[in-house]
Amino acid sequence: MENSLNFLSRKAGFNTALRHFKSVNSFVADMNEGYNLADLVNEALEEDAIERYQVRAILNALLVDKFGYAYLTHNLGRIVEDAGDIVSVIDKWGKVQIIVCYYHPQAGLYVINPANPEHWEGALPLVKGEYLAVFAGPARGKLDAKTLKSAANDFIKVLYGRAVKNDGAYKGVRTALKESSTPSFSETEAAVSVATSAPQATAPAQPAQVRGGSRKKITPRYSVVVTNELFHNGNVEAWKKIIASYRAKYSGLDVLVWYENERINDLNSLFKWGKVKHGVPIMFSAAGDEIRDVRKLQRYLYEGASPRFEAFLKGGLDQVLDLF
Repeated sequence: MENSLNFLSRKAGFNTALRHFKSVNSFVADMNEGYNLADLVNEALEEDAIERYQVRAILNALLVDKFGYAYLTHNLGRIVEDAGDIVSVIDKWGKVQIIVCYYHPQAGLYVINPANPEHWEGALPLVKGEYLAVFAGPARGKLDAKTLKSAANDFIKVLYGRAVKNDGAYKGVRTALKESSTPSFSETEAAVSVATSAPQATAPAQPAQVRGGSRKKITPRYSVVVTNELFHNGNVEAWKKIIASYRAKYSGLDVLVWYENERINDLNSLFKWGKVKHGVPIMFSAAGDEIRDVRKLQRYLYEGASPRFEAFLKGGLDQVLDLF
């Protein structure tokens, strides 16, 4: 049987684990003071104090095992495009901490404090049918399990713009994120002998595999107006070729297509619907860590949605065009 602790036998693996434990402990202290874990995690990520593969483990260790937050899972019944009213309501719920984990199909995991408008900027719009988990815990001290479960359920009502009449148990003054909340590893560096020249590859292999669930950047939606008389099968195949070329050039990037605020997973459906006609816009976004050539992509997609689509149908069916 393989020893799951083998990675601790190496200095780099041991120090990676120790830093993770230090960061978790720092979050525990801040949460006990009334701070929202989503604020802490996102700020730590921005400061490179933690890495994205750590986030899932941190959430499970603290929200589930340590603090025992109430939680529910939910598949969105409709698109959520604006969070202004959500922020206004949840900001008044100072006695509870609400944390939303939203799983975007391409961009990955968003950890959201729904009272923090900055957390919504990259996540919106929330896509119909996608999965989210809502956690509810006490801001300070203790709240009974029934109140926390109700808070999680009531958040779903707020998410859809419905009023919550009996929310007095949740209301209070919210603790703002303090500037020094980001965990520091200076003490960790002093406490252990760190091999600064050790390559990152010596870290345990398992966390690296979890990176697929981390959050990526995503551009705003860009419009491509159809200038062909109908967005027919030829236009669809042209778009497939263009998007395949973009993905081949930038392996870490993806192209998301939207029509009437609905995420399109199968481009063929745009043709089958028969609704996409001349003058109708189709939207797209690019997702990834280092997004490039969006304007060129938009220009090619515009040509692919025009009567000049045949220029992109050259070569064999599986041949990838060299466009970027």
